[in-house]
Amino acid sequence: MSLGWTQHLILVPVVLPLLCGALLIPVNEKRHQLKFIVNLASVLGLLVTAITLVWLTDEGWPDGIGVYLMANWVAPFGIVFLADRLSTLMLLFTALLAGAVLCYSMRSWSRIGVHFHSLFQFLLMGLNGAFLTHDLFNLFVFFEVMLAASYGLLLHGYNPARLRASLHYIAVNLAASLLFLIGVALIYAATGTLNMADLARRLSHISGDGLTLAQIGMTVLALAFLAKSAMWPLGFWLPATYAAASPPVAAMFVLLTKVGIYIVLRLWLLIFANEPPGAAGFDALLWGGLATIAFAAVGMLASETPARQAAYAAMVSSGILLAIIGFGQSSLVPAALFYMLGSTLAIAAFMLLIELVERINRPGAAMLALTMEAFAIDERPEQPVGEGIPATLAFLGLAFIACALIIAGLPPLNGFVAKFSILHGLLHPGPGQTVSPGAMTLIALILVSGLAAIISLLRFGVRTFWAAGVLKPPPLHVTEVAPIGLLLLFSGGFVVQAGPVFEYLHRTADGLQRPAQYIERVLEEPVVPNPLSP
Repeated sequence: MSLGWTQHLILVPVVLPLLCGALLIPVNEKRHQLKFIVNLASVLGLLVTAITLVWLTDEGWPDGIGVYLMANWVAPFGIVFLADRLSTLMLLFTALLAGAVLCYSMRSWSRIGVHFHSLFQFLLMGLNGAFLTHDLFNLFVFFEVMLAASYGLLLHGYNPARLRASLHYIAVNLAASLLFLIGVALIYAATGTLNMADLARRLSHISGDGLTLAQIGMTVLALAFLAKSAMWPLGFWLPATYAAASPPVAAMFVLLTKVGIYIVLRLWLLIFANEPPGAAGFDALLWGGLATIAFAAVGMLASETPARQAAYAAMVSSGILLAIIGFGQSSLVPAALFYMLGSTLAIAAFMLLIELVERINRPGAAMLALTMEAFAIDERPEQPVGEGIPATLAFLGLAFIACALIIAGLPPLNGFVAKFSILHGLLHPGPGQTVSPGAMTLIALILVSGLAAIISLLRFGVRTFWAAGVLKPPPLHVTEVAPIGLLLLFSGGFVVQAGPVFEYLHRTADGLQRPAQYIERVLEEPVVPNPLSP
């Protein structure tokens, strides 16, 4: 028996950005084109690898799971990397978003400051490692790599507002990392393992003081994940941080909150598979998610700047996902994953679009629009004359409309399909079951948050494209326009291919709902025998 080349692919999403980031460090910043080409080649390599792994988990490997034993040590004693439909989907999602963001930053943002490309690669390494690792301590290591890179990227092209936001962001994440490490230590003291599959198996056999210690450790660990997922009140840092970051960094940061969602989904469905939906842990996620939706909806209405509106929109999406996980209804998982993919792409595209839209605003245009709105001034031309819409303004307007429709969940784009699927699942819990008060509360908040998004984004759109007077087409470059169009095209493509996408997501959710098979596949993976041994 020997490992095939396909299993070695599981290492590529971590090793490739590690090597690329390290090789780019000594390259002089004046050779920015070379650094961009190497960075882009690495991202394209990650994209090809992710597509291959998605195919292998869906068609090639038994049970849709690929296991890689580091240093040929059997689980749970060695480090395990695991690729299943969910983790490979996140790898593909990360590579797509990274490619778009990198192309957007080519002309300007990658040249401001130093080591942008190395930090970008290390961020991808941390993200991919978090999706693939099956060990809590190594999850902590990859989280730290991801956060360390995000600290540098947040400060990239720094200004006073960005510097203040970065200090808050670093302080909060250092506290979350400390909680993470304490939680891991308590869990290891109680169970003697950090392998996720072995941990799920052992938790069902411990009791007394050991169980209490393990529960405390899981609670502390959950606080770290939920802080990264921006659950209220732990997500107070997010609006100011995302609004202050440069556009490409803010777009990547939208994905960082989904890492916490991924870990919560993975651990909750694995470790608490035998717990009823109404258990304390599920209730905490449900009501914490509901509070996050309410807080973020109010924040969107109160925000005047589009960057803060986008940040609160990211909090709304996190709140909806956390509430669905806490609701504990397995039929909602595919709709939640569909919503996560579409909303993240739309919010990331909106983060990039904001910079381009702001170029059309003349000095004082925003104040003029507010004054005209306050005093009900109706500005009309003396003679109506038809004029053609410049291509740049047409693109900005259509892209803004697409982002607004997806974020608010209006037809005909994928935001509506995702929210409709979620509402349908909440209203049809199963045979003999009634709609619970928690479900009704979640339905009401999803609708209210959509209304808040419509009002806040429409207000920004009217002031920018309508009430600002004669608009001068801003200069745009194809490397700025194409990434935004690509993200919106992928997001809109989910509607055209909703059937196949939902079929894949149902298979993904089905694998998550079978923890026993998952545990067996990890713990019984054989080592590769030494060909030189007798």
